[in-house]
Amino acid sequence: MLTYLTFFLIVVGIILYKLILIIPMRSQAVIERLGKFRAVLEPGLHFLIPFFDRVAYRHETREQCLNIPDQSCISRDNIQVAVDGLLYIKIMDAYKASYGIEDYLVAAVNLAQTTVRSEVGKLRLSETFSERERLNETIVTEIDQASEPWGIKVLRYEVMNITPSLNVIETLEKQMEAERAKRADITLANAAKDSTINLSEGERQEAINLSEGERQKRINEAQGRAREISILAAATATGSQLIADAISKPGGQGAMNLKLVEQYVDRLGQLFKDADVAIVPKEMAQMESFFAGIDQVSHTIQTPGKGGS
Repeated sequence: MLTYLTFFLIVVGIILYKLILIIPMRSQAVIERLGKFRAVLEPGLHFLIPFFDRVAYRHETREQCLNIPDQSCISRDNIQVAVDGLLYIKIMDAYKASYGIEDYLVAAVNLAQTTVRSEVGKLRLSETFSERERLNETIVTEIDQASEPWGIKVLRYEVMNITPSLNVIETLEKQMEAERAKRADITLANAAKDSTINLSEGERQEAINLSEGERQKRINEAQGRAREISILAAATATGSQLIADAISKPGGQGAMNLKLVEQYVDRLGQLFKDADVAIVPKEMAQMESFFAGIDQVSHTIQTPGKGGS
């Protein structure tokens, strides 16, 4: 009797398990009756006909993130790069996701890889780095159009890494080094140019300052000489006027002559003292000629006398 009761309870439990269906939140279930689609059940408590109804597919209605493995792509300028990314999708129609394609996840990944290769092939290598946002948008548009019969919605695609081959990396590094060396040479050339300009400007300003100083010096010297000449002329005029006034007074002419004789004698004595050649005044030279003439006459007179005796 206990065996039959146990068997009955087991059968009832199986029937209840097949009869009651609880679908959790963020999920949907596709129900088939006798192998034919019956309904798509939303989250909650549902009752099925045991042994007639069954859950054929369960789908996650939340946004799903698919990791797209890296694949080799050839860019427009024939450079091989490896591109990987992330694809975000969401099921919008559980019926199409169940019967529209065998496995929508595998199909979405393969379609993403194919679309990435196609879109990267339209861009140059430099454009794949600088226009990554546009590349993402284009990939999303292409995948979303192709995946519409599958009942899924492609929300976004994010390129994670774009990795060129080792040869390309070495070439890019050499190009970057050459570009850095070029910029360094340009910077040094500009610095040398600026230095030369600054030096020439300094030398030019120095020459201008020197010329201005020399000009001002000559002006000051000329003004000084003019001032000196003016002062000397004024002093000479004053002195001459004083001398003239003194000469016009009684005894002034004699005093003037005496002063001139004193100056003459002083000057003559100075000449005798400093000169190596004997200098004889004109009057003394005439007296010497006089005495020489007398000696010659005396000699002439004495000569005939001797001849007579």
